[in-house]
Amino acid sequence: MESLTSGLASGLTSGLTSSLTSGLVPALVPLVLAGLLGWTGAVKLFGRGTVRQAPKTALARMLRSSERTVLVLRTVGAAELVAAVGLLALPASEGSTAAAAPGVAAAALGAGFLGYLARARATAPESSCGCSAGDDAPITWRTFARAAAVLAGGTVSAACALGAAGMPGGSTGTDGAAQPWWTVIQEQPFVSLGFLLLSSAVLVGLSADLDRWWRLPLRRFRLRLFGHPFNSAAARGSAVPVAATVELLERSLAWQAASPVVRSGLVDHWDEDGWRILQFTGVYEEGGAARPVAVLFALDATVSTDTTAEPAVRIAIVDADTGETVAAELLSPAVRPALPLAG
Repeated sequence: MESLTSGLASGLTSGLTSSLTSGLVPALVPLVLAGLLGWTGAVKLFGRGTVRQAPKTALARMLRSSERTVLVLRTVGAAELVAAVGLLALPASEGSTAAAAPGVAAAALGAGFLGYLARARATAPESSCGCSAGDDAPITWRTFARAAAVLAGGTVSAACALGAAGMPGGSTGTDGAAQPWWTVIQEQPFVSLGFLLLSSAVLVGLSADLDRWWRLPLRRFRLRLFGHPFNSAAARGSAVPVAATVELLERSLAWQAASPVVRSGLVDHWDEDGWRILQFTGVYEEGGAARPVAVLFALDATVSTDTTAEPAVRIAIVDADTGETVAAELLSPAVRPALPLAG
């Protein structure tokens, strides 16, 4: 049984390896690269976020003009779209210098991206690169890796086209045959699908602006699977972070009832007998005069929004001048004066 299993595994591995080295990669790399360039180019050229994102990019600091930055981003987007269309329409199997042009253009774009990223990283490391005109994240190694992938993909596409044309410096599969991507997908659908899925997953992982589509759901799934750290803290009887307690308070009915009196953010906090005391300052009206008060909320120190939606909250309001407790039903919140509006 073990010999049969090992034989099937070795046969599958050798078959996959031979498929990848016999023309499948040279045929499908242009397809993957066209998908990446087509997406980023369309976002830059047609996306509404290009104008909004342009001033936040490192390119805007280099050009010192948002208008010129938008123009450059849209021009690069158009070049990416042209290269993507060429990669799809001119497969390397045609074996001509024209078929190599899209790959050369993609490689040039990748090299240009790397040079721009290096300059941007040195001059404005906290700014976004504007690579897809929808990413606010600063330039990281993932940005460089995606640009390097464009350079490598364009080089492979151009080399395969030149190899199919029989020109020096070109390369094809081990059997010397090059096929268009649609033929390869038709002849080897499962291996092609696996290669495309793997390549797409790598490119998605290198795209910071797509994190909200896969990293956030993955984190939520991990929390459901392994539990929230706040839950484990509550199980051990330890306190959750103060910010989590404040968030829970601000979602409670007790906060809604007392908020007209509150005039500040969190002033002080401390834990006592399993309760977390949160102190705010406030103002109430008595006899036509505004009086300052200290507003105290007490919540369970081990609960958060992940463990309860209706926490038990105790409220105490103390006159700041006399130190006497003020009954909540006697409070009359001081009315805030309306600020003038400009224009």
